[in-house]
Amino acid sequence: MNMQNSIANRPSLGQFISIVCFKSVITGMEEALGEKATAISMIAAGRARGKNLVKELGLSNSSLNFDAIAIGLNIAVGSAGTRLTAVDKIVQAGDLIKVYCSETVCSANEPDGSNRLSSFTMGAIWGALSEITGKKLRGVHAESVLRGGSHDVFEFSVLE
Repeated sequence: MNMQNSIANRPSLGQFISIVCFKSVITGMEEALGEKATAISMIAAGRARGKNLVKELGLSNSSLNFDAIAIGLNIAVGSAGTRLTAVDKIVQAGDLIKVYCSETVCSANEPDGSNRLSSFTMGAIWGALSEITGKKLRGVHAESVLRGGSHDVFEFSVLE
């Protein structure tokens, strides 16, 4: 679907919705499917979104360094883009890739100490990195702003 067509279909409202509505989708899915099935579904949806975004940006199988990738992803999903999250930095240590995000949509409006994971956001970053690197990855939400972290940190390890 052409981006211009999607905006034209919502000439007054544009292409964005509120965090409240997005979070309602997640909690409604949790009520209907359970937390685990919802998390699996949200990660899968996020991965598909991330892969498609990278393809649209022409960054598939890119040889860019992680500083450049972080900048590109932040433009696409940060305040200048879809506003999913701010990608502050990406650090690689061997086969482990750590992505430091802030203002993730999944953590928004959650109380301190909440066990909420950023399933869709992590999935989107996961899919993007898989498409950029051309590698199969395994991801975990390693640190959370909801549980004392300075960032939501997603760790990805390369699968053989």
